[in-house]
Amino acid sequence: MSFVIECRNLCHSYGRKEVLRNLNFTVEPGRIFGLLGKNGVGKSTTINILMGFLQPSSGECRIFGEPSHAIQPATRRRIGLLHEGHLQYGYMSIEEVEKFYSAFYPKWKRELYYNLMDKLGLPYTHRIFRMSCGQRSQVTLGLILAQDADLMILDDYSLGLDANYRRLFIDFLKDYVEGRDKTILVTSHIVQDLERFVDDIIILDRCGVICQSTLKDFMDGVKCFRFRGAEAASRLRRGGAIVHFDIVGERVDVFTFEDREAVMASLAALGVEGVEPEEVIMGLEDAFIGVTGKY
Repeated sequence: MSFVIECRNLCHSYGRKEVLRNLNFTVEPGRIFGLLGKNGVGKSTTINILMGFLQPSSGECRIFGEPSHAIQPATRRRIGLLHEGHLQYGYMSIEEVEKFYSAFYPKWKRELYYNLMDKLGLPYTHRIFRMSCGQRSQVTLGLILAQDADLMILDDYSLGLDANYRRLFIDFLKDYVEGRDKTILVTSHIVQDLERFVDDIIILDRCGVICQSTLKDFMDGVKCFRFRGAEAASRLRRGGAIVHFDIVGERVDVFTFEDREAVMASLAALGVEGVEPEEVIMGLEDAFIGVTGKY
């Protein structure tokens, strides 16, 4: 298979601080791929390496088969990038920024931009710096869609947006990619928004990968078992079937990729007996926090 993105044995450090260690993943054409993890685990570093802004300590990344640090201009035009926020030239107007960007993209589709701008109800002469954060994000989304990019890389598109604008962003992107063989790599701190959007996920932890799978397989695989007991909680340790656990008062939540019997065996090995864990139904955010921990 010809992958849109390939990362092989990717490593990177900032001085003595190791951020990425042997990171491996691939993104298939036409898929929406969620790169998830808590702050500081290397999501933006990975995107900087993918875009050629940063040279990794070791390993390699390829986009459309080309080394990420040496992407040809024609290939770069196939990539739409939103990098940690909604950046435009604020002194420009709605119309001026569209004309500026259109010069760089041969497949530019101005109607996609203006269809979205018309929903703002603002004159095309309106300056971007006079807009709210949500309105500026709408301009950014319009500029990304008009590029007709084959690959969109969206690094924390949700920054500063309320629920309405986050939903608008996701709905327009879903409609845009449907049936068009477009590929998206997305990160977001609002994990629950991605539950209805992404096809595949990879969850990063400090210097490592917790899991990589389709979203469906992840949600089918991760489980939470809950019981009560302060004394039992004091004996808990990670290991065996226990990926993570969370204690609030006497309530204990154990997170696992195994079944109930495997969890019971791990609890018994820790000397935890006489408890009857009940399975708890989770959404994506619950499952994400469960396997990465709150702290």
